[in-house]
Amino acid sequence: QVQLVESGGGLVQAGDSLRLSCAASGRTFSSYAMGWFRQAPGKEREFVAAINRGGGNTYYAGSVKGRFAISRDNAKNTVYLQMNSLKREDTAVYYCAAGSRYIITSADDTDYWGQGTQVTVSS
Repeated sequence: QVQLVESGGGLVQAGDSLRLSCAASGRTFSSYAMGWFRQAPGKEREFVAAINRGGGNTYYAGSVKGRFAISRDNAKNTVYLQMNSLKREDTAVYYCAAGSRYIITSADDTDYWGQGTQVTVSS
């Protein structure tokens, strides 16, 4: 069982940066691939970024590639999402996810979800 708690969301202006954190409980954090998803009002949840267990491989949605960076610190049981050059269309609830597959890029690959943290980007 893994519990995930996100933090770091907030209200920012377009062009600003924000870093989300996701703290995981349990001793087996390093055995899970981690990912970030987001859901905007009226839209389906979508993949944002993913990282494998060791942190050596990362994947991004096309809409955030070059602006967002996912990383993890297995010693701290934490995964991060650094978001730069934020746009209004990045406004959403951001969810941290954990899965036992090598990499998680869809909700079907996910075993555990956090409760979400709101990111609002104003123009």
